[in-house]
Amino acid sequence: MSLQAILGNFALILFILTIVTGVIWALDVFHFAKQRRAKADAALAEFDARQAKFQQEGVKTDNSSRARLESEILKQPTWIEYSGSFFPVIALVFVLRSFLYEPFKIPSSSMVPTLVIGDLILVNKYTYGIRLPILNKKIIEINNPQRGDVMVFKYPKDPSLDYIKRVIGVPGDKIVYRNKRLTVNGKEVSYAPLPDYLDEEHLTYSKQYVEKLPGATHRILNDERAPAYVQNPDPFPMHELCSYNLEGFACSVPAGHYFMMGDNRDNSLDSRYWGFVPDGNIVGKAFFVWMNLGDFRRIGSFK
Repeated sequence: MSLQAILGNFALILFILTIVTGVIWALDVFHFAKQRRAKADAALAEFDARQAKFQQEGVKTDNSSRARLESEILKQPTWIEYSGSFFPVIALVFVLRSFLYEPFKIPSSSMVPTLVIGDLILVNKYTYGIRLPILNKKIIEINNPQRGDVMVFKYPKDPSLDYIKRVIGVPGDKIVYRNKRLTVNGKEVSYAPLPDYLDEEHLTYSKQYVEKLPGATHRILNDERAPAYVQNPDPFPMHELCSYNLEGFACSVPAGHYFMMGDNRDNSLDSRYWGFVPDGNIVGKAFFVWMNLGDFRRIGSFK
């Protein structure tokens, strides 16, 4: 794994910090603290003996210095104090991000109008099964992705990158996309027109529709200026399961894989170009926008 990949893998960094701070905390509780206590007890015994001698000689003593002496000896070194303070916080964040919910930021417009650039979203990490952190290996089966789910996954060409798209095809599905219209397992997906969508950043309009996948309904965008065919798809693994022509493409989704597409159909590099997403690449199901600093109205759940 390259240094860039390690730095980009926040989960790995959290894991290392949790282990390091946890080991230091445990060493302090079960070893260093006992050493400091023994040292303090010895120093206090010597202090008490000295004070008793002074009292016998009629010398006035100051017992407040006893407490200061004990406090100074028992005080944790700075590096242990900080490690012990940070360990429970880091461990809690690691557990939450690894097994429950993980935050992501939307970096592109491929999921417009559902998600826009700058949306800060939450991803459910357990709905598709419990996975080991870092390794992303599933150890407990719970649910499988369904058509229409908005899913975060490791980019098949570079697993250090997280992508977000919508599940269009599940294992065994036959996906056909001709003239910008979907057919799933021989059944045409219905579309209902909506008012054109305004891209406020580029001041351009796109055709907007409600797409009714089997079991899911959501909005999509089409750019009338973009061609229907897929331009220069990669020779991805199992690409022989897909065929392309000037009207679009057709793909059979293999076992253990998913076919992903962005809602901004003509502005999304997705499974049409780089292939199927293996189950082992799944991160979780996106379900909530918890912040968008440019538009607080974006906060809320989405389909």
